[in-house]
Amino acid sequence: MKTILCRVSMIAVAILLMAMNSVMAQKITVTGIVSDASDGNPMPGLNIVEMGTSNGVLTDVDGKYTITVSKGATLSFSYIGYVTQNINVKNATTLNVKMQQESQELDEIVIIGHGIQRSRSVTGSIAYISASAPSRYDMSNTEEYSSISENRFKSAIKDPLSTFSIDVDAASYSIMRRHLNQGKNPLADAIRTEELINYFSYNYQKPTGNDPVKITSEIGACPWNEKHRLVKIGLKAKEIADENLPASNLVFLIDVSGSMYGPTRLELVKSSLKLLINNLREKDRVAIVVYSGNAGEVLPSTPGSDKQKIREALDKLTAGGSTAGGAGIQLAYKIARNNFIEGGNNRILLCSDGDFNVGVSSVGGLESLIEQERRSGVFLTVLGYGMGNHKDNRMQILAEKGNGNHAYIDNLQEANKVLVQEFGGTIYTVAKDVKLQIEFNPAHVQAYRLIGYESRLLNNEDFNNDSKDAGEMGAGHTVTAFYEVIPVGVNSKFIGAIDELKYQKKLEKKPTLNKSPELLTIKLRYKQPDGDTSKKIELPVIDNKNNNVSADFRFAASVAMFGQLLRDSEFKGDASYDKVIKLAKTGLDNDENGYRREFIRLVEMAKGMI
Repeated sequence: MKTILCRVSMIAVAILLMAMNSVMAQKITVTGIVSDASDGNPMPGLNIVEMGTSNGVLTDVDGKYTITVSKGATLSFSYIGYVTQNINVKNATTLNVKMQQESQELDEIVIIGHGIQRSRSVTGSIAYISASAPSRYDMSNTEEYSSISENRFKSAIKDPLSTFSIDVDAASYSIMRRHLNQGKNPLADAIRTEELINYFSYNYQKPTGNDPVKITSEIGACPWNEKHRLVKIGLKAKEIADENLPASNLVFLIDVSGSMYGPTRLELVKSSLKLLINNLREKDRVAIVVYSGNAGEVLPSTPGSDKQKIREALDKLTAGGSTAGGAGIQLAYKIARNNFIEGGNNRILLCSDGDFNVGVSSVGGLESLIEQERRSGVFLTVLGYGMGNHKDNRMQILAEKGNGNHAYIDNLQEANKVLVQEFGGTIYTVAKDVKLQIEFNPAHVQAYRLIGYESRLLNNEDFNNDSKDAGEMGAGHTVTAFYEVIPVGVNSKFIGAIDELKYQKKLEKKPTLNKSPELLTIKLRYKQPDGDTSKKIELPVIDNKNNNVSADFRFAASVAMFGQLLRDSEFKGDASYDKVIKLAKTGLDNDENGYRREFIRLVEMAKGMI
């Protein structure tokens, strides 16, 4: 009997081995190059997914890819602005693909219906739930955004001062773009209008003196309310050539939890950081910290010249487990402090979807943690990834409280913009705790409204308080802010009235107004990156009552108008998508990289979804 059982076992093992070999034989490795059919240029960052599975890769900087799939599988090649191609590989081991740009198809794609539910949580964020997410990415569709209470008009007599922290973040723009390209209207609270405006660079005057920031301004007619005036405030940070940037001590803090699995998450993180690695010098250093259920260092601080070693450490990363983000942040700061470079650029680059669920994970807890750690002199750049579960509210708080900036990476093109084209602005701070305070002259201004910056508002007394945290500006960065102004003498429904007070008598004496021709005065405070005492700059502004504005003014105003349409703002006046497109087309002078033309395409898509 034992002999018979032994033979049966041997036969079973043999059958199992044959089955395994058969399965292995059914797998093939496919390689190829993906290029643009119109010009033959390679297409980096293009999504390639084995349909019906979560198996996917991205093309590299040369448009090349390698993927192991089942024999006879169908590969889906997709890229924003191009027609998706689904190709059966059959027995091919080499598959080169030419992608066709979308033309009229764009207007058809955006009409797809989506089941959307909105719900406010007790933390003041918004959960976004969609019933139509592609299953191959295993999306839970629970994106969270902090709720926004839109700025209203204020009386120039009662509230002559407006104070806020500057914001160079642009995450909201790429989030908006991703939603529109997926055929969905973005939630109103996902639209931070100032971040849409500041996604673009503008041709402002460069600083020439000792100050690292220069203020400029323009005034013109308000495109969505012709009776109002629109004031544009522009800031330009000093530029530093990449080769002249101080040595960098960088810590890549990478979320490798289960929610980061997939080609648009951890794999995109790896591809993004490899772009940055290409720019590192021998004097720069990189350490890599990862976290899932706990945190650990996978690469000690390594010279930037040892690029292959850094790339290999990235390539070994895989996703799985829970998300101990707080522990990862603490370890990253510890390593950054241990390798601190005096007079250098000490910075953590956090790459995550923000879905923290182990240890310190609440918005309040993370805020307290970052506020403690930022005293070390280490700055924080937050790079958001993920589609469907992205916790924008957490990522925004981390950036605001960590002396840093926040970008959302939805494709390799955006990674190239943030980490290569805008390398100095993203990585190296030239002015910190930058605050603006505008004083309006009631002799000319009846009421005013700051467009956007709702999460950046400060108390007026905070302007002179050097212990109050504010925004940072990187090398070459521009910052733009708009005020919509109701001139004296203009009737407006936005200027409300209140009843007579019951317990106080109204003072009959009117305030004495200065006869100055100035409409307003711009005041700015900043600190040096390693300083604790601020310096003030002032610029008085006169309105010449004309509309002789620059192309930059017109384009930025069109973006502001678009933001208000997406938010369905009560202050949008007679704004329309056609007006946005028409105005934007008059502001295409400074569009070397094509971002402004892409904006017009997005507006056309939004218009088609009405």
